[in-house]
Amino acid sequence: MMLALKIDVDTLRGTREGVPKLLDLLRNHGSGATFLFSVGPDHTGRAIKRIFRPGFFGKVRRTSVVQHYGIPTLLYGTLLPGPDIGKRAGDVMRCARDEGFEVGVHSWDHVKWQDGLDGACAVWTGNQMQLACDRFTEIFKEAPRTHGAAGWQMNLHAMRLTQALGFDYCSDGRGLFPHLPVWNAELIRCPQLPTTLPTLDELIGVDGVTGENVAERLLAHTAPSKASSPVVNHVFTLHAELEGMRFLPVLEQLIQGWQAQGYRLTSMRTLYESLQPMALPRCEVAPGTVPGRTGTVLRQGCEFLADVDLAAAA
Repeated sequence: MMLALKIDVDTLRGTREGVPKLLDLLRNHGSGATFLFSVGPDHTGRAIKRIFRPGFFGKVRRTSVVQHYGIPTLLYGTLLPGPDIGKRAGDVMRCARDEGFEVGVHSWDHVKWQDGLDGACAVWTGNQMQLACDRFTEIFKEAPRTHGAAGWQMNLHAMRLTQALGFDYCSDGRGLFPHLPVWNAELIRCPQLPTTLPTLDELIGVDGVTGENVAERLLAHTAPSKASSPVVNHVFTLHAELEGMRFLPVLEQLIQGWQAQGYRLTSMRTLYESLQPMALPRCEVAPGTVPGRTGTVLRQGCEFLADVDLAAAA
């Protein structure tokens, strides 16, 4: 059984402070992981516009946003100018790569993508993805081979670009298993490895879950069934700003717990290489909700779409 660790790095602080701590922890436990970097301006403070979304204040209260991000980060893009993450922390990003961890692209401007993608045109979407890929190439001297969308936000234009930009695979949404996505009957020939497990910020503060017992609750999701069942691989998304800082001890509990359950902790690349990409099931994808998270995210449908002609869509 494999459990891939997908690490989203959203902010300058998460890159500079969270990533080095995560590298130490992963190295000490012999764990693989994939780091997905936001490489442009840090405009975290502009997320204040989400106050009008249902459930936003509840999430802020449950997850102690100020403790996770810090006051300066929460002012970037409003009272403070947004620092360029790639220019100021490219050395940290390269360190992750040089230590043998897979690296990929998360976003150019995390908040702009997450808040602006809904209803965006092809030109806007393509510009944001191209900016991210160009800066990633500038930092690493090679093009990104994987992408994980900020906030699991995708539209049809972005889905098409996962093919056009040459990604081997992506992890842009939520779901149950790897698949070839089909958006409104249009096949996308770039495999998706969705996040299969709830995130810490979706669990904490709900149904009695706290920072002290969240690891136990999450490990219950991955405990091998006593009944005979197929082996299930998982993708867990964590954040450098959370598990790389305040929740680092929780992540260590999870790593130890998953290894005790028999999981091999890997990068998403290792999971991808265990698959036959073009033989994956074709599944409908569309915006949908997940428990504990406000708004919608890209979600995998459960039905196989055997009537989609793969050859005709090539």
